This record gives sequence, C-alpha cells and structure tokens, in this order.
Amino acid sequence: MKIELIKGDITKIHADAIVNAANSSLLGGGGVDGAIHRAGGSKILEECRVIRNRQGKCKTGEAVVTTAGSLPAKHVIHTVGPVWNDNPEKSSQLLSECYKNSLLLAESLGVKTIAFPNISTGIYKFPKELAGKIAVNEVRKFSSDIIEKVIFVCFDDENENIYKKLLDQPFKKE
Repeated sequence: MKIELIKGDITKIHADAIVNAANSSLLGGGGVDGAIHRAGGSKILEECRVIRNRQGKCKTGEAVVTTAGSLPAKHVIHTVGPVWNDNPEKSSQLLSECYKNSLLLAESLGVKTIAFPNISTGIYKFPKELAGKIAVNEVRKFSSDIIEKVIFVCFDDENENIYKKLLDQPFKKE
C-alpha cells in the first residue's frame, strides 16, 4: 500500500473514498465535517439521516459510509474521533479504531484510494503529534490486497510537517 502526503483541502481530493472527521450526530458540524457537507451537498446529509434513523448516533471509533454527493470522490466514510480528555490511553485507542474501522469499511467497498484528514486534532483538541503517530502506525500496519493508496491530507503546515517527519521514519511492525 502506497502512502502519500498532501497539503490541501480534502474536499478537492480525487479518491475512491475520503474520510470525514464526523461528530456522532452525523449531521454536519464545523471543520472538516462542515466543509465536506457543504462541498458535497444535501445528498450526504440525506444519507446520514437514513443511517441515524436506522442505527442512532455513530459511536466514537466507528465508521459509516455515504455517497460523496458533489465531491470528486465516490464515497465519504464518516468516522467519529475522540475528544482529547484526561484518559490518553482510551482516547488513543479510540483514534486507532477510527483509522482501522475506516480502512476495513473502505476495503469492503472495494476502495483502491482513500484520503484521511487529521482526525480529532481540531476542535476535539487531540495532540497533533500523537494523532499523527497513531494515524501513520494504523495505516502502515493495515494489510490490504484491495487498497492501493492512502493519502493523508493536511490542511495546515503544522500537521504537514508532523506527517512528513513521521513518514520519513522507518516502520517497525509490532
């Protein structure tokens, strides 16, 4: 699986799937979530409502999929990242699950390219360095015969520099 790093706007990425750092309501919000809903149009929100009516809110660490609406992707995988709090171990585990569950869902959809934002590092205040480490480790240890490329899309210089540094380091499988 190839890993690529891009500084930019995830709503402009051409991929089979982009990942949305969603909130549990799945009804849009600020940051990446709001940008994806605005750029993708009402079809995404309509499908999110169907999912909510079927299963209720999306739990932290879980992932669901909708169409990408007007976005240049085919699918939006919505995952709910953890809010950073006084339990770093639990928060880190939940963030790991966001990446793993998104990749598993992408694989089940036959996705060849998937793009991730920096989940939980905005309003949810997850430390950017730790979040980057978790993201890179989860992607590197995920083995897939279907997914060919994972793109980390960083919106700002700080995250881009963190990911550059992390991706330059050799990977040690646990």
